Amino acid sequence: MTSTAPTRTRASVPDPADAQPRILRVLVASQVLSGAGLAAGVTVGALLAQDMLGSTGLAGLPSAVFTGGSALAAVAVGRISQARGRRPGLAAGYLTGAVGSAGVIVAAVLDNPVLLFLALFVYGAGTATNLQARYAGADLAAPGHRARAVSTVLVATTLGGVAGPNLAAPTGHLAERLGIPNLAGPFILAGAAYALAALVLTLRLRPDPLLLARTVARAEQAGAATHPAGSGAAGTGEGRGGVLLGALVMVLTQLVMVAIMTMTPVHMHDHGHGTAASGAVIAVHIGAMYLPSPLTGWLVDRYGRMTVAAASGITLLAAGLLAAAAPGGSVALLALALALLGLGWNFGLVSGTAIITDTVPLATRARTQGLVDVSIAIAGATGGMASGLVVAATSYPALALTGGALALALLPAVAATAYRR
Repeated sequence: MTSTAPTRTRASVPDPADAQPRILRVLVASQVLSGAGLAAGVTVGALLAQDMLGSTGLAGLPSAVFTGGSALAAVAVGRISQARGRRPGLAAGYLTGAVGSAGVIVAAVLDNPVLLFLALFVYGAGTATNLQARYAGADLAAPGHRARAVSTVLVATTLGGVAGPNLAAPTGHLAERLGIPNLAGPFILAGAAYALAALVLTLRLRPDPLLLARTVARAEQAGAATHPAGSGAAGTGEGRGGVLLGALVMVLTQLVMVAIMTMTPVHMHDHGHGTAASGAVIAVHIGAMYLPSPLTGWLVDRYGRMTVAAASGITLLAAGLLAAAAPGGSVALLALALALLGLGWNFGLVSGTAIITDTVPLATRARTQGLVDVSIAIAGATGGMASGLVVAATSYPALALTGGALALALLPAVAATAYRR
């Protein structure tokens, strides 16, 4: 009789080890869909603005607008997740992205640049939510496996992210048959993909990983109060310094990646390449952003967060040098440069996410992660806006060299943190 109540209490709380595989499967399914959604803005956003405005100098504006929108969405998704759990937060973000995609299509039909930028701002919610999902993968992971859990969620974006740009031409033809401008075609796919991702999360992300992690933490704290010798404040050892370093790593990698990526399709278009060629290069880039994630997660857990963060800066420098040196007519060299750009971003995102997750306690985790992602989105918006102005004033090679050099700022920051340890 006396053992019955404790047994029922334990049975009422799912075992995190049992729940984690299911949670990862659901997140993977939603990421496959959302990857196709985020690829639309990357592939044709700049070209759509250039077509409407007739100016290369403002071609970076769409990237700045939808990454700016992702900043606001990151705050909202983080706060909803903090208050109600990951499921409602992520689902709301993807639904907002779907609404923005529909708005872009309407703007293209009406040839209205103002509506285009407003819709792209709303569309940015999908980008923010796609990134926020990686945190959900780490909520229940053991400390030594957090980077690998994050990487599992990220790699799932590869399928949709690679397929999306390669569907730019077919969706463009579909759009024309529907009386919609060709360049708006990928946003038809984006709207459907984001809506389906929200549906998958709403129906299947149970138990909610963040809410379950809090329940487990409270149980462990109760046990620690009974047995104080075994208590400890895991994940808070680095304090504010860890949050700042993790944020810096992700902010710089986002800034450099978005700036170079945004102007590559425009650079290729100016050298006579069509949408199919630029879509293929962006597909390679997005594949390199997400496909190496399992290896990156293993490297981060095996060799440490600082080592991989430093590798990020070096890889981004190599990407900038190659992009600057590649002839405008060489699709292969530009694809290789964009692959290195994606890989450097992946190194920075996985290592930075692991640093943040290790550092921030569960009580404030979702809110802090949302604020960090605001900084990442602002960096992306800055990179997107500045990229068009830099290319208009100088050249694409100058932009690529500047981005590569800026990425080297990661090395002294990582070195200083390692020295303080």
